[in-house]
Amino acid sequence: MESIQHILNQIPIRHDLASQLMFLGVVQGFFLAVLILIRAKKTTAIAFLGWTILFQSLVFFDTYLCYTGLIKYALQFNDSSEAFVLMIAPAFYFFIYAALKRKSPSIKKLLPHFILPFFYFITQIPFYIAPIAVKLNAYLGAYYNTIQTATVPESFNYSYHWIKDEFDWLILASFLYYTILGIILVWKEKQRIREIPHQANWNKYRFTRNAVILIGALLVIIFLVLYRYDDDGGDHYIGIIQTLIAYSTSYVILMESRFFENSWFADKYETISSNTIDFEKIEGFLNSSNYFLSQDASLKGLAEKLDASTNSISKTINSQKGLNFNDYMNQKRVEVLKIRLISDDFKHLTLEAIGNSVGFKSKSTFYSAFKKHAHTSPSAFIKAKKAQYSPEL
Repeated sequence: MESIQHILNQIPIRHDLASQLMFLGVVQGFFLAVLILIRAKKTTAIAFLGWTILFQSLVFFDTYLCYTGLIKYALQFNDSSEAFVLMIAPAFYFFIYAALKRKSPSIKKLLPHFILPFFYFITQIPFYIAPIAVKLNAYLGAYYNTIQTATVPESFNYSYHWIKDEFDWLILASFLYYTILGIILVWKEKQRIREIPHQANWNKYRFTRNAVILIGALLVIIFLVLYRYDDDGGDHYIGIIQTLIAYSTSYVILMESRFFENSWFADKYETISSNTIDFEKIEGFLNSSNYFLSQDASLKGLAEKLDASTNSISKTINSQKGLNFNDYMNQKRVEVLKIRLISDDFKHLTLEAIGNSVGFKSKSTFYSAFKKHAHTSPSAFIKAKKAQYSPEL
């Protein structure tokens, strides 16, 4: 034991910019994960996001301790977070799955995806219960291979190394596999949105798409770090990336928080006109009143008719349709325009006049809006429809 203590005394405590950044990320990650898991229901998309952040935080807390040398005061926990590394990618995948599928995955669907980390944990039990000398030597081999190692009993069995030696490849394979699955989910959602645009939740799509891009970038970074550094020598770089992820996620959550809504923090005498408004209410009013067909239609006018703020209406439309107010109104006008362009009731009018009848003030606005939302010109649309409905010769 004295020799082990002598070796421990040679391990320096390192505090630098990298360690400070990692520490901030770990603390923020734990805070964010606990906050999410307390508030979210067990198997919702948000809950899986919370678990993903929690697993990341556990892993990089271990990295922080090893990088700074503080692990020497808790050697029994050295490399104890490896199984959690293999849980990050599947937890992230189920966050994407639950968000885009709009349903929670069943236990039957979940379990197969966590077999690998569970299996890895089982194979490493001999290491977890190994003598301190074994864990000390493992740490020295990764960070301080110039320091003399401790004596390990000859009878100790290192058989667990058969999979530990392949751990880096397991990480890369896991992240690659679930990144591909995530890309497939996002691609299918994009196709669904194109087919059923009125059911689109653009905020959810954009967030999950960006999350998949981020996890793909993280995969590349992990590969580069593992390629460049032996053992755990470059893990602190990934830890710094985790800090950026933790704070960027916090930023997104904070910006979407109700804290910034006047109605949440308002006293009884303050206005509540900034309340959020359901998209169904906006859509229902527009469809029943045909307000969008008026050339005088405006965001301010619509807000007055719905007794809501312009900001809440604009935000709701953007969230549901991925369009600003003007584009949304033009999209609805184009749908009516498609009908009128081929209707006998309007064939006596010019194209410009038909455009005016659905709310367009000028020919140029009419043409550009039609091109944008119908993906063709008005004349080409009419020609295609005539060819479609004309009898074959």
